[in-house]
Amino acid sequence: MRLVGPNGEQVGIVRIEDALRLAQESDLDLVEVAPQARPPVCKLMDFGKFKYESAQKARESRRNQQLTVIKEQKLRPKIDQHDYETKKGHVSRFLAAGNKVKVTIMFRGREQSRPELGFRLLQKLADDVAELGFIESNPKQDGRNMIMVLAPHKNVKSKSKAKETEAAES
Repeated sequence: MRLVGPNGEQVGIVRIEDALRLAQESDLDLVEVAPQARPPVCKLMDFGKFKYESAQKARESRRNQQLTVIKEQKLRPKIDQHDYETKKGHVSRFLAAGNKVKVTIMFRGREQSRPELGFRLLQKLADDVAELGFIESNPKQDGRNMIMVLAPHKNVKSKSKAKETEAAES
C-alpha cells in the first residue's frame, strides 16, 4: 500500500504490517483514503479529529444554505375583480418576502373545455407582479388544474433579511 504521513508527506509503498507499526509508534490511526487506487492509499491521521473537523465543515455549509419555501395560491377562472386583487396582493406579499409562489387555477365542469381563460388569467397575474418576480415554470394543464410557478427576482432582498441588515447598521 502507498502510505501518506501525518503532515501529508509521501512515505512510499510499504507493507500493511509496517504501516500499522508506524501508526502505533506515532499514536495515530491508519486510515484508507483511496481503496480503488493501485496500490491502495492509506494515511496516518487522528481519525477522531478528522471526523470532528468534517462534521464542523458540514455544519458550516448547512448554515449557509437557504431554505426555499413555496407558497400556494388557488384561483378559479371566473374570479371577480376584487377577489383577483386580493389574491394578487397575497402573491405580491409572498414574492416580496422572498418565497416562490405556485399559482393554481382550478377548473370545474364546463370550465375544463376553456383552458385559455386560465392561461390568460395566469399571464395577467404574472404581468401584474412582474416587478417582484418572474415565471419560473410556464402555465401547464395538470388534469383539472393549471399550474404556474413564480419566483422572486434575485436582487430583491427578503423583508426579514432587510430588517436584519438595518438592525446591524444601527
